[in-house]
Amino acid sequence: MESLAQASPKNSPKSHHHGGHHQDQNCPTVITVNNNPSTQLSNKDKRSMPLLVINYLCLFIGSVSSSLLSKYYFIHKGSSIWVSTWVQCAGFPLLLPFVFTPYYLLNSTQRKPFSHFTPKILTLSIFIGLMLGLNNFLFSWGNSYLPVSTSSLLLSSQLVFNLILSVIIVKQKITFSNLNCVILLTISSVLLALGSSHDKPPGLTRGKYFLGFFSTIGAGLLFALYLPVMEKIYSKVYCYAMVIEMQLVMQVSATALATLGMALNGAFREMKVESMKVFDKGQSIYWVTVLCNVVTWQLCFMGTAGMVFLTSSLTGGICMTALMGMNVLGGVLVYGDEFGGVKVVSTLLCGWGFCSYAYGIYMNTKLGKEDDGDKDKEDTHQGMEMGVA
Repeated sequence: MESLAQASPKNSPKSHHHGGHHQDQNCPTVITVNNNPSTQLSNKDKRSMPLLVINYLCLFIGSVSSSLLSKYYFIHKGSSIWVSTWVQCAGFPLLLPFVFTPYYLLNSTQRKPFSHFTPKILTLSIFIGLMLGLNNFLFSWGNSYLPVSTSSLLLSSQLVFNLILSVIIVKQKITFSNLNCVILLTISSVLLALGSSHDKPPGLTRGKYFLGFFSTIGAGLLFALYLPVMEKIYSKVYCYAMVIEMQLVMQVSATALATLGMALNGAFREMKVESMKVFDKGQSIYWVTVLCNVVTWQLCFMGTAGMVFLTSSLTGGICMTALMGMNVLGGVLVYGDEFGGVKVVSTLLCGWGFCSYAYGIYMNTKLGKEDDGDKDKEDTHQGMEMGVA
């Protein structure tokens, strides 16, 4: 990943550094944070595409796997809100090799870890990490009280919030392709929720319902805010290695908040009791489930961060929402969930929305290349006329 992160076009008009940072030869800018999705990909060197693919694979594998593993945990009588919160961020040690190995062991870069990591970036990373930790808790809290249908319906509003906040914070331009995609994915999520209306947990009281309702709304709003805020911060970051370092700091902060909550609420003792007496698959399977959840959630968050850095916050949000359809298919294949007509339509709409957005970017990228080619021809023609003159 480090070597991919260091690839950059030498003559790219956007290859300058952001925010006044010194341009390190071994870690130049690989990407420009562009508010217009029509030119998000056209301004990048093709060498950044493998990195984009790797990040999307991390997001895809992490999102689908964490969803299936979380369901496995609750199916087999796991019930701790704090454990569910803690596993979402406790995988930060997995990032350490990517931060320190290239410089200290492989000698593949001259850039020291956390160089150009200013106090401002450090403070922002810690603050965003705490916000992410709160988001994780609200998500787990709402997920424990609400039926799957209601939770999916409320979380589907995240994409709309994301579009609105992206317009406000990073001046995202609204185009037909991104608006069409947001509408289709939102309808898809609503249909998915309506198709799961029988999933209401037993014994759900009115008080718990409203607690779960507002917790899920809060989680959706916080994550919708997190994406464009990170895009804004990444405009000051000049290489992918710094993204990994920021992600490490954020996950450490989120883990510290979750660990404090677990300690104050006796959740570590609860984990021990749950693994030995409550979880019906046995203690060893319990800890394997927890460990795998830790790994997959870290893949999901790292993939999200990479997508935002390499494209935009809206693209990251769209990719995450599109994966809700894949989560449904995963439940059908792994757990034998019903796959009725409503879920079929929802999945098709999900695929339609995502493909329309990808096609819109492709067409605008193609037009951008044609415009660049016409401009080069015009400059060449003008130069020949001046030579003749």
